[in-house]
Amino acid sequence: MTLLGDSDLDITRLGFGTWAIGGPGWVSGWGTQNDDESVRAIHRALEHGINWIDTAAVYGLGHAEDVVRRALDEWSGPRPYVFTKCGLEWDADGDVRRVISADRIRAECEDSLRRLNVDVIDLYQIHWPTKVPGEIEEAWETMQALREEGKIRWAGVSNFDEEQLARVNAIAPVTSLQPPYSLRRRGIEERVLPYCVEHGIGVIVYAPMFSGLLSGAMTRERAASLPDDDWRSRHREFQPPLLDRNLKLVERMREAGAPHGKSPGEIAIAWTLRNPAVTAAIVGGRSAEQVDGVAGALNVPEVDWAALEEYAG
Repeated sequence: MTLLGDSDLDITRLGFGTWAIGGPGWVSGWGTQNDDESVRAIHRALEHGINWIDTAAVYGLGHAEDVVRRALDEWSGPRPYVFTKCGLEWDADGDVRRVISADRIRAECEDSLRRLNVDVIDLYQIHWPTKVPGEIEEAWETMQALREEGKIRWAGVSNFDEEQLARVNAIAPVTSLQPPYSLRRRGIEERVLPYCVEHGIGVIVYAPMFSGLLSGAMTRERAASLPDDDWRSRHREFQPPLLDRNLKLVERMREAGAPHGKSPGEIAIAWTLRNPAVTAAIVGGRSAEQVDGVAGALNVPEVDWAALEEYAG
């Protein structure tokens, strides 16, 4: 357990992510999902001791938050923290654009409170910054107003760079940043993570397994057969020639973890948590079995991390 930034949120180093379980129907969907399986996956994560769930209004165009509500309604154990995000607007075709005006954030907050059936959101995050002059500042002032009104407990951001963090941090402290981070995506190491350390901003990284690519379950055949409504079918990292290099990296990770009974996915997650600037990592799962397969990421022994980093590039 560790405190997140300047908050009183004492969180586990793994959190449950719900991007995938939102289902299809929007530009970044993961294809058709089974809601019953999704609920079981959330419950299994909680059984493993994970004490926070990360979701977003846009995941499945509201559906992921509905699934989280159902999982919480059917859960009899201690209540986990619920984190969600705002700032993405969608149309009838499932196309998404970034909008972080005050009115949009307020409307999304009310919608998320209703869908999640909670009185207050534990951590509310701006999903993406925009380039509209002054809109980042307007958005952050709105987030602070929502805190004062008791709608949200803490406010964070996602996908901000160090310059954007500085702009909002000048208005009010940023509790947390949620950036992508994995052996294949290390762009935040040079400037973003040092800024967060210097200013006491918690970091909860997403896609530590690169959206399943480094989990050990992805194969050439599976990548080639991803359905059209799974965004990964259109991503160059899931297509040759990059796919071939990525799968070779997975085999190196498998070899590193095998003597310790650890999967490539657990190795991938453990690598992100080695960085002292990282508070916790978000791990998704669409079934209880997938959750079981990565739950051991917190007790991975030392392996030849440098060799993996060198191969990953």
